[in-house]
Amino acid sequence: MRNLDLGVLRSFMTVADAGGVTRAAGILNLTQSAVSMQLKRLEETLGVPLLERSGRGLRLTSSGEQLLHYSRKLVALNDEAWGKLTAEDYEGELRLGVPHDVIYPTIPQVLKKFSADFPRMKVQLISLPSLTLKKQFAQGECDLILTTELQPDAGGEILALKKLVWIGAINGSTWRERPLRVAFCSNCIFRPGTVEELGKSGIPWEYAVDSENDNAVEAAVSADLAIHVTMEGNLPAQTEVIDHGDSLPNPGRTGIVMYVQKSASTPIAGMADILRAAFAAA
Repeated sequence: MRNLDLGVLRSFMTVADAGGVTRAAGILNLTQSAVSMQLKRLEETLGVPLLERSGRGLRLTSSGEQLLHYSRKLVALNDEAWGKLTAEDYEGELRLGVPHDVIYPTIPQVLKKFSADFPRMKVQLISLPSLTLKKQFAQGECDLILTTELQPDAGGEILALKKLVWIGAINGSTWRERPLRVAFCSNCIFRPGTVEELGKSGIPWEYAVDSENDNAVEAAVSADLAIHVTMEGNLPAQTEVIDHGDSLPNPGRTGIVMYVQKSASTPIAGMADILRAAFAAA
């Protein structure tokens, strides 16, 4: 009998989607060594290499790309059958709030895992700035939210700490100009601290963009009209981290914080656990 192990195929899919074994292990709630052993066993079973290591992590071989296509079909059919026959009566909608700069790369995998665990639940993904999400959460309009802040309010749980960096257009020069032109959304949670640090440094500055629209900020930065502060590893298209030496103040760091309503149902608690595991591995 030549059968493919669905559990191993699920791990293979997650590694391919997450771009690495460490992050996939967190999503799967397995150890890194366990996932590595599954991949090795899968390659030995099929007799072909599935993954290649490169300077930027893992990439699929041509055989790996073929297997990923079949894996998605097999796992999806398995999950559909399992959900139809064994799912408990958890039905309804979960309202998850996430700032736009936290969505990638983690949240898509979180949503997939939640859908597999609670196939009858729908997720309403709300993407708004952290301050707006906190207001909605306080009013009971979200079941669970993520924010970017270093000092959480009562009930906030820090899932990860991230370095903040100055970003500008690729090969841009605006960061050298004075007054320094900066772009922030009017309700960006990084804005007050950045402005305070600029004041302390004595650098003259002005707003190039003062908008409620994240796309307006990103457009101005990518066009080399202004610079911006964001989390390391979360760069908009056509931007890069500014190598400024010490000519700009250190923007510090931030936390990715989770707030969960106290009257959390089993699906909400399940989503919280999935988020904890995912960001622990990120």
